[in-house]
Amino acid sequence: MSVLMSVYEVKFAFSHRVLFEGLTFSISTGEKIALIGQNGAGKSTLLKILAGQMDADSGKVSRTRGIRVGYLSQTPVLDEHLTAREVVYQGVQNDEDWAGISAAEEAMSRLEIPDVRVSSLSGGWKKKVALAKELARSPDVLLLDEPTNHLDVESILWLEDWVRNSPMCILTISHDRAFLNRIANRTIEVDRRNPGGILSVDGNYDQFVIVKEEYLEGQMAREESLKNVLRREVEWLKRGAKARTTKQKARIDRAESLKLEVQDLGQKNQTQSLKLEFEGSGRGPKKLVELKGVSKAYGEKKILNNFSLLITPKTRLGLIGKNGVGKSTLIKLISGNEEADQGTIDRADRLEVLYFEQNRETLDPSLSVLRTVCPYGETVEFQGKKIHVRSYLDRFLFSGPNVDVLVEKLSGGEQARLLLARMMLNSANLLIMDEPTNDLDMQTLAVLEDCLEEFPGAVILVTHDRSFMSEVCNQILAIPQMITFSDMDQWETWFKAEQKRELQAQKQAANALTSQGQKSEKKKLSYKEQLEFEKMESTISEKETELGELEGHSQKPEIASNSIELLKASEKMASLQSEIERLYARWAELEQKGGVRSH
Repeated sequence: MSVLMSVYEVKFAFSHRVLFEGLTFSISTGEKIALIGQNGAGKSTLLKILAGQMDADSGKVSRTRGIRVGYLSQTPVLDEHLTAREVVYQGVQNDEDWAGISAAEEAMSRLEIPDVRVSSLSGGWKKKVALAKELARSPDVLLLDEPTNHLDVESILWLEDWVRNSPMCILTISHDRAFLNRIANRTIEVDRRNPGGILSVDGNYDQFVIVKEEYLEGQMAREESLKNVLRREVEWLKRGAKARTTKQKARIDRAESLKLEVQDLGQKNQTQSLKLEFEGSGRGPKKLVELKGVSKAYGEKKILNNFSLLITPKTRLGLIGKNGVGKSTLIKLISGNEEADQGTIDRADRLEVLYFEQNRETLDPSLSVLRTVCPYGETVEFQGKKIHVRSYLDRFLFSGPNVDVLVEKLSGGEQARLLLARMMLNSANLLIMDEPTNDLDMQTLAVLEDCLEEFPGAVILVTHDRSFMSEVCNQILAIPQMITFSDMDQWETWFKAEQKRELQAQKQAANALTSQGQKSEKKKLSYKEQLEFEKMESTISEKETELGELEGHSQKPEIASNSIELLKASEKMASLQSEIERLYARWAELEQKGGVRSH
């Protein structure tokens, strides 16, 4: 592997707050790096510095001469006057950049990007367009900031495969643990408590967690050991020994040095703990909502057809499906914000619903953190008790001057925590959580998982985070198919089988057209072309089989954790994929020449 980028002693601070300092590491060819850390650790800022979008306060970032660096920001800014296709093609170098054109077309197809004006697209669709644009650049290093946010799970599965098989070096910020486990062969944590501000581990997120736990245990053990040594030294000093000799002076200096090291370790080992707890609404009804034979349509578009569902306090229901297929409609029907066209919906008299909205649109950007949860006065009522608002906000890691910061100045993760803080001032027996995991760090996600598990009411969850979905939910409803699964693994097995079935159906249709063309238009092909045409299907099939075997090989633990072997496998897969695409293009060319309509 050769080094593409080097970071040496990099420091960055906002005003007087140091985000990170002394960061030193390198990025090499073929690496798939997960960049993790708590909200506010400076991950996005570091990515912008690597991309050349921002300058570090000190230190140096070196790039190999001539390398191309692609960068997908967390909130992309696109030209609103252009169409989606025009924006994506900004990533193509020129009219003869066939690799870029191919990458652009594949990304638009896989992400199902509509060719409409960017101004008409939602934030999620704009993220897809920006991602496709960066993929079209075919960079040597690709920097991705929360690429899975706002993507549906089908698109995330495609992105996983693409990242894993791409020969380029890719560095990704993400809180999606399943995504990181599948794509990363190296994990870097940004945390000022780590030596040099980072902890780098060869392996995926799960492998990182094991190393991190061992490191923290060792650090805490060292703190305890040094405390004992310091205690003995202090006792010796208290006995009245005077600093007359060189040896005595050395022991005094050593005690002072130990004291500073113990204080430093104590600060590093001290962790802030987020406290989340939804209040149930007391002893409630056993049946919260029941849908019986419900149908719903908007014009000619039918969303639900004769659908039934029972929601009880033990319900942990996950909704999965592409945008626009009916998840939001079902949520509105359940909560009472929409009525069914046909069928009945029975809601309990004491139904109390709390809703976490994906876009956090109910947060007023002009208000401070404090006034968002406490519009007047200095106290809030939490679980029947009045407590000072600052003490309450401290549970959500807002303390000191941070409580006076305006909402518009908060990061995405901080806004999510603030919305949770406001929600938890109310009781409920039904929680509807629409993409609550966006921008939350790993520690917060773990606390939220436990909180939802302990909640005495029902939970309906919409999220792209498969790990979170599997931990929280005991049933997954796929929309619009309206098929229920026990967990995300079962859904993914079904989804991939459906993909293969659809692909097979497309091939059969193509074969039928090919056969028809051979019968009616063979005379338009030369003898050599005819031989090539007749062997094309088997040739493509052989290449696809070889690609599938390579993909399986690359996912073996001993390969996925070995960056050199993974790079070799990735390069072979990329080469095969290009060859398959060339063969399909040639097949279509021969079909057209033979007078057959291309599949």
